[in-house]
Amino acid sequence: MSSIAKIPEEMKSNPKGLRFNDLKKVCEDYFGTPRQSGSSHCIYKTPWPGDPRVNIQNQKGNAKPYQVKQVLLAIEKLEFNNGK
Repeated sequence: MSSIAKIPEEMKSNPKGLRFNDLKKVCEDYFGTPRQSGSSHCIYKTPWPGDPRVNIQNQKGNAKPYQVKQVLLAIEKLEFNNGK
């Protein structure tokens, strides 16, 4: 992928075909440095109460499709809360 800005569009059109590293780039762009990494999981903190985290998992170089959808929902919530 050439640009982080293009990855969310790819996520929406094909959540099953996304590379884990692309999802990780998007999460770091929106949520900052993961509070846990180094294993197959990366956990990112979000600014809202309740379930304040985004968890993604590396599955043989690919992102899990349900986690891609969860990240998209978290991005939408973040943008809504920030008034974008």
